[in-house]
Amino acid sequence: MQNKKLVITQNLDQILIDKIKVIIPDWDLVIGKEKNIWSEHLNEAEIIVSWKKEIEKMISWNQSKLRWLQAWSAGVNSLPLQELEAKKIHTTSANGVHAYPISETIFALMLALTRKIHTYVKNQQTKKWDHAGLNLELHGKTIAILGIGAIGKETAKIAKAFGMEVIGFRHSGIPEENVDIMYTLQHLNNVLPHCDYVVVTLPYTKETHHLFGTEQFNLMKPSSFFINIGRGSIVVESELINALQDGKISGAGLDVFEKEPLDEGSPLWELDNVIITPHTSGSTEHYTKRVIEDIFIPNLKSYIQGETPAINLVDYKKGY
Repeated sequence: MQNKKLVITQNLDQILIDKIKVIIPDWDLVIGKEKNIWSEHLNEAEIIVSWKKEIEKMISWNQSKLRWLQAWSAGVNSLPLQELEAKKIHTTSANGVHAYPISETIFALMLALTRKIHTYVKNQQTKKWDHAGLNLELHGKTIAILGIGAIGKETAKIAKAFGMEVIGFRHSGIPEENVDIMYTLQHLNNVLPHCDYVVVTLPYTKETHHLFGTEQFNLMKPSSFFINIGRGSIVVESELINALQDGKISGAGLDVFEKEPLDEGSPLWELDNVIITPHTSGSTEHYTKRVIEDIFIPNLKSYIQGETPAINLVDYKKGY
């Protein structure tokens, strides 16, 4: 009888591999980042950890034994969700892994824009001694956090350390610790005029597609800052550019874009009131360990007992 097969398209330390082997000692493990390591094993894999774009072209859905896919990212909009749902394959995301690094990036962007650190770094390169009109503080201001998941919760906790008023948005509208007021997205336009910082941590879905455009930026304070670490297509990028150029908002910290890599011709590169990071806000030295130990291994223990993996199980109807 052929052993069941697990394919992990990432490199793992031996310590993590050994922890997996303890749970499924009789399974064949195929582990490694290089395509030549796992490409011939895809159709035999009952579990795949970390979906690569090229897998969709290489796998045969009619022959595949896949029953569970563990994504390597929190966002799952790039996965073949229709095929996965049709084949009744469980999909779990890496949601929660990013709470610390992304919340740190959010505040790095907010503080840099508020205290003009990005401007001073540019001035340093040309040995320019200039005040740059620095006059804003972050303490005591109002922050709107769109998406109160693991990232949003951690961001709200840090915001409270700065004495900020925290306004949250989540699909359910259920209250959360460190969030002063919770809304659903239906109330977004009513809340925007009161916010000094607007932080987007939402997943990309039909509901969030182009959620932010000219109308929303016109409602924001001219002194406010826009931070997006969610997904680029949540924003109409051309209209964000117009808002930044016309002074409708004071600045933006952007980690995600409608098209990635960001086109070299994009005006965003040249705007003095924009900080760009190349979709790296979730990068951390602890990423692999957290995905495997905090999500995959607990789910694997449930799976071999005949249960559905429960941690970060994707709801195909919601798209996340």
